[in-house]
Amino acid sequence: MKATQKLHEIGQSLWLDNITRCLLSSGTLQRYIEELSITGLTSNPTIYDHAIKNSHDYDDAISEKMKEGKSGEALFFELAIEDLQRAADLFRPIYDRTNGVDGWVSLEVSPLLARNTADTLAAAKALHAGAGRPNLFIKIPGTSEGLPAIEEAIFAGVPVNVTLLFSGEQYIAAAEAYLRGIERRISAGLNPDVGSVASLFVSRWDVAVADKAPEALRNKLGIAIAGEAYERYRALLDSRRWQRILNEGTRPQRLLWASTGTKDPKASDILYVEALALPSTINTMPEATLKALSAHGEFGEVLPSNPGEILAEFAKAGIDKDAVAAQLLGEGVVSFAKSWKDLLDCIASKSQILKAA
Repeated sequence: MKATQKLHEIGQSLWLDNITRCLLSSGTLQRYIEELSITGLTSNPTIYDHAIKNSHDYDDAISEKMKEGKSGEALFFELAIEDLQRAADLFRPIYDRTNGVDGWVSLEVSPLLARNTADTLAAAKALHAGAGRPNLFIKIPGTSEGLPAIEEAIFAGVPVNVTLLFSGEQYIAAAEAYLRGIERRISAGLNPDVGSVASLFVSRWDVAVADKAPEALRNKLGIAIAGEAYERYRALLDSRRWQRILNEGTRPQRLLWASTGTKDPKASDILYVEALALPSTINTMPEATLKALSAHGEFGEVLPSNPGEILAEFAKAGIDKDAVAAQLLGEGVVSFAKSWKDLLDCIASKSQILKAA
């Protein structure tokens, strides 16, 4: 059995953290679906920045949209929606076969709205309506300002991928925002089946403490944080509150492992894949990690049975996980905004080049 298929046998969905026009037009994404068990994908501004900057795949589309008077964010979202509509259609058979559990793609609202609740909600509604695909998540950050937007988006029937989560505490806050939205739909007599995933970023933890953690704890913090979040996830799903809404016809908001590419060149190229091969979760991975996984015949499961013990060791080493979580969230908001600005600069630059030509 291929390692990629084994994840599905365990009960985990395997998604690709990449989307480009070339990936679609070349048939590569279709091949990944057929041969590597990919059942969904996520996207982000950095992926598009590199694709537009380093290829000519978008040149014709940009030129056409410029003639229509499009520029900046409006132009980008049209490009992204076109790609994600095609990807969503490729995954639609999976979405239909699993009754909406799997087969999703994700599109991010502007990261510049991370601290603006009202504009985030308005953007989420507009993007989902514009895409016109039931299996498209709108990515909303799990910031304090993003949480009310998540609740309102779910209440409005907009499927949400909660992004920028770094800790168990953040995950619980995001899950409760989702729950409130669903409970309000039930009270209003609306269909409570609105899809959602909660994306916890893993590898950035180990990068953040690489020069502080003892060698014996190297590359163990991200996995321990994920293990703690998983315990909270499973406990929440077993709670009376969740059981009540499941009885009303909703389905669980699944926990998604993001940032699962190995950053340490000395570590296994599938470090986080092995450690986080857990049922009722999703692993979205970069293309390089997917290829590395497909090259492995077998892999083990190395998630510590008690992540609290590992976290206690980090605390003894003077590492405050709450402080690191706050640091990572702050850096994430800044990093996402920078990536967005870089993307818009790239589109502006490409537009000028094409206009001159």
